[in-house]
Amino acid sequence: MSEAMMMSHVDPVPMPGIRRIGVGDIRSALAAGWQDFLAIPTQLIFLGLLYPVIGFVAARAARGDMLPLAFPLFAGLSLMGPLLAVGMYELSRRREAGLPVSWRDAFGVLRSPAILGIATLGVVLFITCGLWLGVARSIYTSSMGPAAPVSIGAFADALMQTAAGHRLILTGNAAGLLFAAFVVTISVFSFPMMLDRGCSPVLAVQTSIRAVLANPVTMVLWGMMVGALLVLGSLPLFVGLAVAMPVLGHATWHLYRRTVE
Repeated sequence: MSEAMMMSHVDPVPMPGIRRIGVGDIRSALAAGWQDFLAIPTQLIFLGLLYPVIGFVAARAARGDMLPLAFPLFAGLSLMGPLLAVGMYELSRRREAGLPVSWRDAFGVLRSPAILGIATLGVVLFITCGLWLGVARSIYTSSMGPAAPVSIGAFADALMQTAAGHRLILTGNAAGLLFAAFVVTISVFSFPMMLDRGCSPVLAVQTSIRAVLANPVTMVLWGMMVGALLVLGSLPLFVGLAVAMPVLGHATWHLYRRTVE
């Protein structure tokens, strides 16, 4: 292969270095994310986006045949989190650069040169979410049988008081953990990097994987922190997600800046 042909296959953005990060970097990223949120409150955007989706999921889950997928559907929303947070990355990027910032600038990502790559990786996450729902349905069928539960109370009793229900909880959570680990690994730094540097999704995913593998313990702690904040935000009728999600989005940007050289 000629040198010219080889150069045509090289991403215009060089492969960046990866820094080692620790618990202190997580704390600093969360603190910076909170400051970004206070400077540019976006909770109304998330309320406007989240509640129609949550209402649709809840309405579907209320049907007997969809009840077993209620938790997987809500968990699937978190798999789309890195894509939903791109507006927060843009706000943090602009604020860091000293540019004028308002909540409207969250939609400026639609004009980004990286929008095609962002959309491409977003499709990957959407497909992953669909696969997760298929696996969740298979786990339910293999554990509890094909019949739908007759009511929410009967379903809860079966989960808590039967061996099949315990097996469903353990197997389902284990599968969900694998899907979550996959999504975090390929996307936690990919979306911020594409927005920041306009690189290809391939290079961004490669960098995200390298960063996670270089900081496995720290990234496990980060994943646990994200999960805990999302759960806490979901408890008061999901209202807390309107704060937890933007703060985590801003914090992810700052963690990216600390990790990727």
